[in-house]
Amino acid sequence: MFSKSLKFAVALGAAIALPGAAFASDVPESDDPIIIVQNNWTSQLVLSTVVGKVLEEMGYTVEYAPSDSQLQFKAIADGDMHFQVEAWEGSMKGAFEKAVAEDGMIDAGTHDAATREEWWVPAYVADSCPGLPDWKALDACAEIFAVAETAPKGRFVGPPADWGKNYAERVKALGMNFEAINVGQAATLWAELDAAVAKNEPIVLFNWTPNFIEAKTPGMFIDFPEPEGDKCANDASWGINPDMVNDCGAPRSGWLKKAAWSGLADEFPAAWSIMQKVNFNNSQIAAASLLVDVDGMSVEEAADKWIADNADVIASWK
Repeated sequence: MFSKSLKFAVALGAAIALPGAAFASDVPESDDPIIIVQNNWTSQLVLSTVVGKVLEEMGYTVEYAPSDSQLQFKAIADGDMHFQVEAWEGSMKGAFEKAVAEDGMIDAGTHDAATREEWWVPAYVADSCPGLPDWKALDACAEIFAVAETAPKGRFVGPPADWGKNYAERVKALGMNFEAINVGQAATLWAELDAAVAKNEPIVLFNWTPNFIEAKTPGMFIDFPEPEGDKCANDASWGINPDMVNDCGAPRSGWLKKAAWSGLADEFPAAWSIMQKVNFNNSQIAAASLLVDVDGMSVEEAADKWIADNADVIASWK
């Protein structure tokens, strides 16, 4: 029987050795490391490691650099980091587009995956809060989400602050009877959710798709007023509150992009060819997070398993 590590090596090696897929002996073109950004949510950690392992198998030296999800784009533009595999429209659009337009960062392409980042409730909450997923119905039920620190207002369990989502502004702009409380890390979101589900208690929290939660806990995103381009964030006269911006929800079908340093194509042309072709769909991203958050694997183990299960996907990048 093959060992797990040998199976991985055979699967990855087969993908890289396909006809037309292998690169010339001048790879790597530079002894410098390729620096891949890592952020603090599971799918990004796993899939950035997947890309790193593919590049290492080609002969490149790969380093990983943890980064704030908003500040990372300026660092990529400056060449301090080289590649980001998951840039989400709902939380990163402004910083991403600014870095491309003003700082010279490269938009390295859009994944097939469609994304959504929004307030979310388990399905059973609809039994005690009729009218969901409409946001006005949620607001009318705010008191059932109250905890000691927010009562009589409901508590919205928000994402880590460095994800760039300021829901306190939305609450104020829409006049909602909620208080947004950010958690320190993504794992706390799931701990809060698990505790509420175990007791069948109401909870409304930040969630996103693609994510492992959709395979584990039935639920629904809350429907807020849909944004129209950049008007919600920049034009107070747009929307239901004529005096404030941010009176809308996130895009209901957002993009997921890759970001790259402009020097990649010159210094690492073969790696750049791979990076441009890296493409994930919703189920592939959800599977990456499920391996860690449900199956209990380490990020390294999950990356190896994902590669072994998706040799055809990796071959398509060649």
